[in-house]
Amino acid sequence: MTTPENIHQYISEGMACEHLKVDGDGHHFEAVIVSRQFEGKRPIQRHQLVYAVLGDRMRQEIHALSMSTLTPDEWAARGSK
Repeated sequence: MTTPENIHQYISEGMACEHLKVDGDGHHFEAVIVSRQFEGKRPIQRHQLVYAVLGDRMRQEIHALSMSTLTPDEWAARGSK
């Protein structure tokens, strides 16, 4: 069974993240991903970057992933650390 820790590892190995948090119950997952790679990109482009990192796992292991994809400036503006 896929765990939040597995998804955290997959994302962190595939892209540089300033902050990464993944929660879930084994079927449905939520991720907060903060990366400079998102700068200048629309939300759909940001999600596509993450999907590219996860590759075939999105079809085989991960069935539902909700993402909040933010730049470091957007993250800071939310008052998050």
